[in-house]
Amino acid sequence: MTLSLNDVKRIADLAYIEIDDNQAQATLTQLSSIFNLIETMQSVDTTSVEPMSHSQSVTQRLRDDIVTDSDQRALFQALAPQVEEGLYLVPQVIE
Repeated sequence: MTLSLNDVKRIADLAYIEIDDNQAQATLTQLSSIFNLIETMQSVDTTSVEPMSHSQSVTQRLRDDIVTDSDQRALFQALAPQVEEGLYLVPQVIE
């Protein structure tokens, strides 16, 4: 993708960014190098590469999915200032 100085200035204008000619030229140089890198990466043949979730072959240690806490709902509801039909009542904050 090829950008011009006018493209950079237009993008800056759309983003409400004030930019002078020197900044625009520096930004054009940086964006052009980024786009060149992207083009280089897209040109690599990856058809034989399988997708992976991690760059290394590691597995995550998992714990057993068991309940460790007891049900304390009644205790928490008893401590609440206002409860109705199992729901906590709070003051209205949005009209």
